[in-house]
Amino acid sequence: MKKGLILFLLLLFATQTYASYILIPMDADTQKNHLKAYGITYWTLERDLKVKWLLNYRGGSFLLPDSKDIQRECQIRGVSFEVISDAKTEQILEQISSPSKNMEAIVLEKAPKIAVYTPKGKLPWDDAVTMVLSYAEIPYETVYDEEVLKDELLLYDWLHLHHEDFTGQFGKFYARYRTAAWYIQEKKDAEILATKLGYSKVSEAKRDVSLKIRDYVVGGGFMFAMCSATDSFDIALSADGVDICEPMFDGDGSDGNYQAKIDFSKTFAFKEYTLERSPMIYEFSSIDMTSKRRIPKETDYFSLMDFSAKWDPIPTMLCQNHTALVKAFMGQTTSFTRDQIKSNVLVMGENKTNGEAKYIHGIKGKGFFTFYGGHDPEDYTHKVGDPKTELELHPTSPGYRLILNNVLFPAAKKKKQKT
Repeated sequence: MKKGLILFLLLLFATQTYASYILIPMDADTQKNHLKAYGITYWTLERDLKVKWLLNYRGGSFLLPDSKDIQRECQIRGVSFEVISDAKTEQILEQISSPSKNMEAIVLEKAPKIAVYTPKGKLPWDDAVTMVLSYAEIPYETVYDEEVLKDELLLYDWLHLHHEDFTGQFGKFYARYRTAAWYIQEKKDAEILATKLGYSKVSEAKRDVSLKIRDYVVGGGFMFAMCSATDSFDIALSADGVDICEPMFDGDGSDGNYQAKIDFSKTFAFKEYTLERSPMIYEFSSIDMTSKRRIPKETDYFSLMDFSAKWDPIPTMLCQNHTALVKAFMGQTTSFTRDQIKSNVLVMGENKTNGEAKYIHGIKGKGFFTFYGGHDPEDYTHKVGDPKTELELHPTSPGYRLILNNVLFPAAKKKKQKT
């Protein structure tokens, strides 16, 4: 009886010693659902447990404390995981810490509170970020002009800008869709909201919203934007106090020679661009590469840059993936003209052959911003009215992984950045 009890205790101790951590591998060969793996990591952080993000180790794997609850959640969500011993964990962390390895272990401490700037009534599949947040089961709240102007962004750690037009030109959809019922209704709704908020023009309301978002970032917020929310946001900042809207957008004429009045010092990322004046052209400015690029779909890829995990952990974190070559995808703003990006902005994804940047990142004040060109990483030429992307068919999407890297970014334990 006594020997049996001793044997049981030894086995129990050995099991507890062996099963100390859960490794969620993020390489191409092992992980069967990369996107939901981020959801598991977020779910773990929500329970006040810390996670280590193993940068450049097996595709940017996650190291979690072992528990039956986490194992069960992985099984329910279809996320591949490995239970590893203390000894194996120490071996991995020792390998990562070696000066000869371009790896780093970043501690994730707290689940960031997420806001998506989006009009009321927009469906989740209208936007890649809301789609992948929903698929990964990461909770988020929505805000729009009213909440932003009331300074409610201060309640959130991370902000995504839906495919918005911050210039007040209603997405430059006028040429093709001005008689479409949805365009007429959206324009009317925007004008009603602007009036409710005390503005005579939508462009004026959007300008003040842009300035509030700027202040949020400068104060320490994390902002992520895709497609037209990237360049139109910077254009709105640079056109503060300048009327760049033609009469069909705001009821009166634009300022004469408004291009000369644009102030590039006010922007986050872009410089020396030329605005597209014609309302009949579906484009905001020369920032966007959509009409300049001539790349067949079959060969349209962009490359992720390789950074030092120990010296440049932030861009390394944002570029974690199981491949360095990612399928490109179009949008109203597909990618960015390289020579119109400010020198202090980091290009993290590019097509060198075409001279375009796809994925960029920068610091503004105490905060950070990331701009990602294109509409939907798994829908090459998404058009108005196209069916939604079914992420169940793309659980290992490298393009969507880049979005989720940004979602987890605010959870990282802050280190003094090396300069």
